[in-house]
Amino acid sequence: MNNIKTTVHSVTYDLLRSLGLTTVFGNPGSTEQTFLQDFPDDFHYVLALQEASAIAMADGFAQATGRPALVNLHSCAGLGNSMGNLIAVNRGHTPLIITAGQQHREMLVGEPYLSSPDATIMPRPWVKWSYEPARAEAVPEAFMRAYAMALQPPAGPVFLSIPLDDWNQPLDGPAVRRSVSSSYAPDPERLRHFADRISASQHPALVFGPDVDRAGGWQDAVALAEKLNAAVYGAPLADRTSFPEDHPLYQGPLGMSLKSVSDRLAGHDLVVVIGTEVFRYYPWVAGDILPAGTDLLQITEDPGVAGAARVGDSLLGNAKQAIRQLVELVAAGSARTAPPPLAWPRKLPSTPSSPLTPDEVYAALSRVRPPHAVIVNESTSTMGQHAQWLPTTEPRSFYGTPSGGIGWALPATVGIAMGLKAQNVKRPVVCLIGDGSCQYSIQALWTAAQHKLPIVFVAMRNGEYSILKSFAELEHTPGVPGLDLPGLDIATVARGFGCHSVEVTTTEQLESEFTAALGTAGPTVVVVRTKPQKTEL
Repeated sequence: MNNIKTTVHSVTYDLLRSLGLTTVFGNPGSTEQTFLQDFPDDFHYVLALQEASAIAMADGFAQATGRPALVNLHSCAGLGNSMGNLIAVNRGHTPLIITAGQQHREMLVGEPYLSSPDATIMPRPWVKWSYEPARAEAVPEAFMRAYAMALQPPAGPVFLSIPLDDWNQPLDGPAVRRSVSSSYAPDPERLRHFADRISASQHPALVFGPDVDRAGGWQDAVALAEKLNAAVYGAPLADRTSFPEDHPLYQGPLGMSLKSVSDRLAGHDLVVVIGTEVFRYYPWVAGDILPAGTDLLQITEDPGVAGAARVGDSLLGNAKQAIRQLVELVAAGSARTAPPPLAWPRKLPSTPSSPLTPDEVYAALSRVRPPHAVIVNESTSTMGQHAQWLPTTEPRSFYGTPSGGIGWALPATVGIAMGLKAQNVKRPVVCLIGDGSCQYSIQALWTAAQHKLPIVFVAMRNGEYSILKSFAELEHTPGVPGLDLPGLDIATVARGFGCHSVEVTTTEQLESEFTAALGTAGPTVVVVRTKPQKTEL
């Protein structure tokens, strides 16, 4: 006779185990301790020192593994701390199951300390589904639905608020486990119509967005571009790269404004946008959405993204499946003239600069970047230099934030390194970050050090929010306060969190310290002072 008592806690953990959700990212509080009690030996708890770091680590982990990840936050206060990076999770279509503790059910009517009176409302609109079970017995089923909702396209975060007394309630198991689809195919008839329009185009342009890399469609994108002999552009402000940036057909990123995108697409009679918005803009610079005489086709898994497009015809479906079928359906473009190879306007000073220019830093990194490196970038004022000097040439090799906020990259890099380690994938991981961005989630360095993750962080110290000064110039708002960052000692702070850290002032030192860091067992922070510069917006 089986006398083992089963509870909401044991039944839920069995379900999580069966779903592969055995890594929990979080920062525990009193309302979460009943969930974390008797933590199983086959589960792994990743402690972040702040909730924004916890959610970004889980985001990086999920992106690196291609599977949903689990986050545990502390009531409404912890959820509030995480919200900035939750926006990035939403915009990046990352499947996260985010949980937060709720106060004891018996006290909720009186709104006690640490209660969340409107727990399901707080994370909206940045989650696909938000729920607090009406009774303890529904907790496992709520997790199963959360898993399904997070994974189904378009993938994204979901939220569960769980009262702390639910976990110890008796419950017969096991929980119902279901399988769900994580992609859907495009409508065949409409896809053939798109293929006919592409085949008839004289000068087509392809724009492959982040969802192509997420779907594993890198090689298919190359095959489609080569069959069409078409120019390929990087999507504006892309958080993933989906096409080799050293390919002869690659023509560089589109830009960030109406005018820059329209100018770049001049001369094309058809633009095919796959796996991204039409378009992701940042500064207001007046211009047309498309040049006169240019048509647009969009393929995306996200109905919201399709609905928000201001021009063009859309088709819903998985990016990889759509591209693979288009390769078979479109006519070869051998009669088309291939675009000329991209010539980057790389600019290095005639003599070494002090402090170094961003171009000098990126040129040095291009000489020592190891093969198959994964690069995460949140140096927003130097993304142009990144594109020129460090082209992405392999799938799953570049990550950035899709939200426009900062504070994501440093902890996300930690999660990416953990995700690669969990899969026994040995790839160097590098984070390029500005001194302003570095401060938002700098405590994530502690987690990197505790787990001995071999990450190289390159912090570029220009002493200001450089991109905001460029934006202020664009908006004719001189004298905006709060844009200078004097007195930051990143190297000392990094050492305080347990990282090896060095400061460099020359390209020779940068190359030497970067190369040495690649061979160490834990994280290294290389701080390099750089010259502020205007960012082209």
